[in-house]
Amino acid sequence: MAQKNNVQILPIDSEHSAIFQCIAGENSNEIAKIILTASGGPFFHLSKEEMEHVTRAEALLHPNWKMGNKITIDSATMMNKGLEVIEAFWLFQMHAEKIQILIHPQSIIHSMVEFVDGSLKAQLGVPDMKIAIQYALTFPERRRSDFLRINFAQLHKLTFCEPDEIKFPCIAFAYKALSMGGTATTVLNAANEVAVQLFLEEKIRFVEIPQLIGTALTQHLPVLHPTLEQIFSIDKETRLQVLSLYENQIFNN
Repeated sequence: MAQKNNVQILPIDSEHSAIFQCIAGENSNEIAKIILTASGGPFFHLSKEEMEHVTRAEALLHPNWKMGNKITIDSATMMNKGLEVIEAFWLFQMHAEKIQILIHPQSIIHSMVEFVDGSLKAQLGVPDMKIAIQYALTFPERRRSDFLRINFAQLHKLTFCEPDEIKFPCIAFAYKALSMGGTATTVLNAANEVAVQLFLEEKIRFVEIPQLIGTALTQHLPVLHPTLEQIFSIDKETRLQVLSLYENQIFNN
């Protein structure tokens, strides 16, 4: 609809706002890749075996951001980054192979864009949504604010590493859903929402969230060019399917 009506979608999520700001005034064909930064969540340093025993309370202790329960769990599984890859795919018309996730525990660089000449642009700020939201509300202007500023002298270091997709399989599921096309991303999102709720209700273990999602995605035959009604229908069917998988304990455990 945005393309049809020649209007711009203004992102307010910090990562996509960062990308939006980095590509302003640039030619899209000169973008080599988008780099989505991730905090890594509370379990970044845990082994796969240690993650088998994490609790609801531990999963809700995010090191940098204050968010609602659902989004905080998404950060712990890193499904939030998978969903952000899908968002970036559509918002910026970028092929999935040109969208990279990079763990940046300090959450100061909100995202980066690399260009074909090797140069990079990054948007930096404290871990807070205020600037991103204000920028969307006042775009194309920038208004003065009294928001907290970065004190570079106190930062000491900024670190980066690639995510471990064995520990965080939700990342791979997001790329898989994009490659499947059509309603696969609908299934990914719906399955995740139900699985996260089951975990918050302490009915499944943390590591069973991606197991339920992976099973639902594997069993789905995507509709490649769905109507809005088909999307709503598949969303509903997926939620019922995941609940059935849980009740019958027939997911990949």
